[in-house]
Amino acid sequence: MFAPRSIPWPLVALFTAGYLAPYLLPTTVGRLDSGLPLTATQAGAIGSALLLSSASAGFVLVSRVERIGARTLSRAGLALAVLGYGIAALSGDVPTVVVGALLGGFGSGTATTVAAAGISAMGVPPREGVRAWGTDPHRTTTLGLLGVSALAGALYLTIPHLGPGHGQPLAALALTALAVWPLTGRLPVRTAAPHRPLDGRRLPHFRSGLLLAVAMPCWSLVQNSLWGVSGRIGLTQARLTESTVGAVFAVALGAGLLGVTVAGAVGPRFGRALPVGAGTALIAGCVLVSASATDLTTFATGEIAWNLLYPVVLSYVIGLAASLDPRGRWAVLVGSASSLGTAAGPLTGSVLAARAGFPAMGAELAVGLLVIAVPMTVVALGVGRRSLPVVEIPVETTAAQRPYDTTAA
Repeated sequence: MFAPRSIPWPLVALFTAGYLAPYLLPTTVGRLDSGLPLTATQAGAIGSALLLSSASAGFVLVSRVERIGARTLSRAGLALAVLGYGIAALSGDVPTVVVGALLGGFGSGTATTVAAAGISAMGVPPREGVRAWGTDPHRTTTLGLLGVSALAGALYLTIPHLGPGHGQPLAALALTALAVWPLTGRLPVRTAAPHRPLDGRRLPHFRSGLLLAVAMPCWSLVQNSLWGVSGRIGLTQARLTESTVGAVFAVALGAGLLGVTVAGAVGPRFGRALPVGAGTALIAGCVLVSASATDLTTFATGEIAWNLLYPVVLSYVIGLAASLDPRGRWAVLVGSASSLGTAAGPLTGSVLAARAGFPAMGAELAVGLLVIAVPMTVVALGVGRRSLPVVEIPVETTAAQRPYDTTAA
């Protein structure tokens, strides 16, 4: 258990508000398709545009959080989310919905950027002029994942009972951003010690890092290609009701929480190559099962197994990127590259499904995952042969060096 006063709740709340949009992607895209005069491909394109807008916020703002200030930037992002998603929820005009989704996506991405900057700046209390990265960032990220998964699961159970139309999931995103707003008062106005993980010109293990940075967008694209059309697979191919599909997603997100817990408990006992390589191969099998589902049992099995494995493999990939550079530069670059694949996923899945059907889409995505698993495993094997140093970041031991200590009275 965590001591309540040791938990940076504003960062957890921002993390939840920022990540809720991709978690609700299947129902958002599905309701755009059914509630507006759009084809499935056009609805997927809007979903991709929303996520791309969110990803662009990270690229634009990641180096400006310290200068603008976490409190100011988070409030601006939440305001954009409330405004954009609110407009999109209330309007029946397609161009207006698109503009609102873009604004809301940028707001979500801004909240995520502030949360990520705050979590990255956390560490154990200063000791002899040195602050080592400790367990606080991991705990805060885990709490954020727990929060967004639980909220998304509850919404998947609730939204089908709120009537038809495209506005309900978008309104949920707007209301979540509005609810988080009061907590931003505990965020710092300025960051006294800027964290610039991209400072410096020389990147260690350049070939391994570049290979991982090229492979990761493809890996993320496959995951979100399936996730973006999973709702339509359940509704049209498996012939399930929206309530049943929502219940499956809620259980699947619960399995994802279990996956996060397992990954944290197992740690590096089996190295990184086995979880990354074998885990990606197992995910490919889950993609095949989900995409070919024609009944509840098959659909639920594929979705739940996939959501169980995905966060496990992702946690090892994040650790793999971090191990390539103690200063975190490869972790930032790989994470940014991954966000591009995430944004392209819904459109890719919609195009593939429209062209050849869901089963053929699943086969193509599964083959792509197996191909991508090879270079990722090669990088993991190379890292496993190296002895990695413990990362320590020299800092001054003043209170000003802990700008994200949001637990003060």
